[in-house]
Amino acid sequence: MTDEQTKTQAILDTYWKPKFRGNETLADTLREVVFQLQYYNTSEGEDMILNARDILDLCDELENIEND
Repeated sequence: MTDEQTKTQAILDTYWKPKFRGNETLADTLREVVFQLQYYNTSEGEDMILNARDILDLCDELENIEND
């Protein structure tokens, strides 16, 4: 499994986790997306930066899993 597939699976696992708390499932899933895709910008000294291309690649990976 590639690194991208591992990250995608972690996000899917969070999304499909059985919960009965309404919107918290979506919130938990978005938090997992940030956790899996964030990186540290050494030049700016900031963390929790997301790259739009990484998010779009994640979408492609999710579509590919759905179609398998």
